[in-house]
Amino acid sequence: MNILIKNIKSLAGIRDASVRLLKGKELSDLPFIENAFLHITSGKISAFGKMDELSAYLEGNQSSINETIDASGRLVLPCYCDSHTHLVFADTRENEFIYKIQGLTYEAIAAKGGGILNSAKKLRDMPEELLLEKAMKRIEEIISYGTGAVEIKSGYGLSYEAELKMLRVIKKLKSIAAIPVKASFLGAHAIPVEYKDNREGYLQLLINRLLPEIAAEGLADYCDVFCDKGFFTPEETDRILSAGWKYGLKPKIHANQLAISGGVQAGVRNNAVSVDHLESMGQEEIDCLKNSTTIPTMLPSAAFFLRMPYPPARQMIEAGLPVTLATDYNPGSSPSGRMGFVVSLACIQMKMTPEEAINAASLNGAAAMELSDLTGSITVGKKANVIITKPVNSITNIPYSFGNDVIERVLIR
Repeated sequence: MNILIKNIKSLAGIRDASVRLLKGKELSDLPFIENAFLHITSGKISAFGKMDELSAYLEGNQSSINETIDASGRLVLPCYCDSHTHLVFADTRENEFIYKIQGLTYEAIAAKGGGILNSAKKLRDMPEELLLEKAMKRIEEIISYGTGAVEIKSGYGLSYEAELKMLRVIKKLKSIAAIPVKASFLGAHAIPVEYKDNREGYLQLLINRLLPEIAAEGLADYCDVFCDKGFFTPEETDRILSAGWKYGLKPKIHANQLAISGGVQAGVRNNAVSVDHLESMGQEEIDCLKNSTTIPTMLPSAAFFLRMPYPPARQMIEAGLPVTLATDYNPGSSPSGRMGFVVSLACIQMKMTPEEAINAASLNGAAAMELSDLTGSITVGKKANVIITKPVNSITNIPYSFGNDVIERVLIR
């Protein structure tokens, strides 16, 4: 199907195909064309330019246009790329919400049987078909919010059978979802109750039973570990990620959400694609990332929901790092898949500019999923997953109007 979007007030996020990742000062540049058109052919971006070039372009292009969209007064930009979610889960954890209001910490709620272990119990009891149905609805929901690619983690199974169930659901989502989906094995999310006195036994389960089966069935792209205070140590993280590498699973890490945990260093040491969370960061961690290819991913809606300090975005950007933004969509600490709200938080709470935040949420998000050759920017040949806003004054209106729905239409191809 051929679609022509014309009279675009501002077409933003234009990139050459060679640009895969933005670092430091590069994040402040969001190239755009005013009064523009965008042509989509067979689901891909085939051309774009100024409106005064459109007539000549159409004369030289013989393909028929199936739909013309008049985007007068509207912005068009690439869809968000959400590189960190846990959207396959059985049920909400709103019963824990009051605990949070009362001031209980993340660790205290976990000690009361809440948190990750609460989600694990519910997921183990849910049939795979129902789990798939619920997850598919969430994907449709995040698409409506402007997300055009997503990573999904396991980690609410915490048993051989339930972790495989989760990953099989994610594999099915890959085949039926309208957007690209990447899968991460996060069996090392927490120590399940039945192994609380046998940590080594659980590590052996992950390394010797689950990883071989996951590789055999092609269930995951990445291996993730929650390397943080009260969860998995850097040494345990090294063991799990090293084993994952042997089965072709590249590392990702949850690091430094609750404390400076050594997780950033473990990520760099294991050549992780990304280290995610980073609420607790020192200069040593920033310097470590500067000398690596590991992408720092910030999840500000989790910090917002848990009333925790936000990651030091400005220090990381000023150090030249390729920061990324994602939702951490999950039932316990970030029960929202709205990337637009994440962009607003990045500006309001972490002092990122609108351009920096949108770049971090789109092209750099794609890079954190190794999808920047496919999506994340307005580039000829990339998937035409784009957002059309409602009439707005400028790109700044997107983070400025936090909580408002500035999206008029999302095109997914």
